[in-house]
Amino acid sequence: MILNQWKNKLPSNAFWCVLFTLICVNIFAVISGNNLLQQITKTLFIPIIFTYLLLIGKQIKTWILAFLLFSFTGDVTSNITSSFMLLNISSFFYCLSYLSLIVAVATGIKKLKLDKVIRAYLISVFLINAILLYVLFDLIKYYIPDSIEVTLFAVKSIALITLAFISFVDYLNSETKGSILFLIMVLCFAFSDVLHYISVYYLYNWSFVLLDRILHIVGLLFLFNYIKERNKTTSDIEIKAKAFLNSLH
Repeated sequence: MILNQWKNKLPSNAFWCVLFTLICVNIFAVISGNNLLQQITKTLFIPIIFTYLLLIGKQIKTWILAFLLFSFTGDVTSNITSSFMLLNISSFFYCLSYLSLIVAVATGIKKLKLDKVIRAYLISVFLINAILLYVLFDLIKYYIPDSIEVTLFAVKSIALITLAFISFVDYLNSETKGSILFLIMVLCFAFSDVLHYISVYYLYNWSFVLLDRILHIVGLLFLFNYIKERNKTTSDIEIKAKAFLNSLH
């Protein structure tokens, strides 16, 4: 009831105006080097997107909801202090968020319909990405002063490779709009994470930080559209089911 009242009071484009303003402020904070403003804006994207999804009455899968919760917790804990303990906690929650996405996409694959050529291609892509991430890990691990963070970086990298691989399998298997939205979202998060580790532990450059934030925000927007697409598909199935049942009477 309260959500419907808010929805009726808000202008139709209020969400996009707020989101655009937040993106502009975030970009300004990165370019100007304002760390406090970066930290504040970083934690606001997920609550705004989640609130809007509730206002428009979209259903969110349990594992997607878990991703949003873990990712938001990771954002908050990474901003509290620069101590290694809380940075490790933040990385741990980000790992959990990616594992949640793995479960979300894996449970959606009902039956594989891939021939031998496609399977060989997928294995090749997976191995190439694994080698590239291993090279990055081997380069950066000497610059990460905390052994726990090195382990979490390795776990997060493995989770990202697995997530990208399963998402690619899902896209080739189903070739739906939802699967391509999910795949692009995962790729945005993966490149964003790589840039984050490079800028934090290897070579800081404000352009890397800016691109990292933009890719992460774009990934969240693709997640937003993925949730809308999933709801649309579910609604279409329900409408067809009702039409079929009505035709029996």
